[in-house]
Amino acid sequence: MSTDLHALLGDDADALLSYTAKAFPAENLTLPGSDYLDRVFTNSDRSPTVLRNLGTLFNHGRLGGSGYISILPVDQGIEHSAAASFAKNPAYFDPLNIIELALAGECNAVATTLGTLGLASRRYVHRIPFIVKLNHNAFLHIPDTYDQIMFGSVYQAAELGAVGVGATIYFGSDDMDRELQQVAEAFAEAHRLGMFTVLWCYLRNSAFQKDGVNYELSADLTIRGVTKPVVFELEFLGSGPSMEEGKEVVAFSASTEIDRRDFGVSFNHALFDGSLAVGHKVRIEIEVEASLQA
Repeated sequence: MSTDLHALLGDDADALLSYTAKAFPAENLTLPGSDYLDRVFTNSDRSPTVLRNLGTLFNHGRLGGSGYISILPVDQGIEHSAAASFAKNPAYFDPLNIIELALAGECNAVATTLGTLGLASRRYVHRIPFIVKLNHNAFLHIPDTYDQIMFGSVYQAAELGAVGVGATIYFGSDDMDRELQQVAEAFAEAHRLGMFTVLWCYLRNSAFQKDGVNYELSADLTIRGVTKPVVFELEFLGSGPSMEEGKEVVAFSASTEIDRRDFGVSFNHALFDGSLAVGHKVRIEIEVEASLQA
């Protein structure tokens, strides 16, 4: 089956498909390929066991052997609540269905929590590679905090038969230094036990300022006919050359929290354990990319 990329991309097709990046020479890129592990990792300090597990990852699933990988990542019930992720598809409240989804998608691996993989390991560890996410951010603080804490250990991941472990660091957060130290220690232990490591990186700093100014966005938010003023915290994500010749783009993220009941949204239903499927507090996150005008 062929795919018509021009039809999918619409009016942006020519700009996207003919774009040439000039900020970094293309010949200096390390591109995926069937020999990717040989070119990149065999001369590193990774042990033979780590290399074998990397091979398991790269050679599994629909993309196996291509040098490309597709990992299904799910922070069920911790970083993003299960209700937020699966309310529209209640079958995925069952952690085993997360593994089934990764199998159906012929993914190279599934990356999720210690609890989910602990429940699924004996049934699925021989069918798809496991990556255990070691740390998480719990959105149960008031106000929200950006603080990744350890929810499991490297030894527990090894006991589950995982081929790798992953962790997140919030760069710019108040707890960044501790996260860096904890993750470095955990990753060193994972390598000693023969597992590869995956690092997720995000910029998180609510005190972002530019030229001494704290950037916030005041706007009117309308939901179901109810309009109320809200304030978004802005975070500068960076800038770079545009796909259009001679232009530069800047990127921001914006976030705020509302109580959905203020907008007349009160529907809910109880789950099997008596808890509510949807919380009253809703976090809104927006990412914006804009071109600088000459």
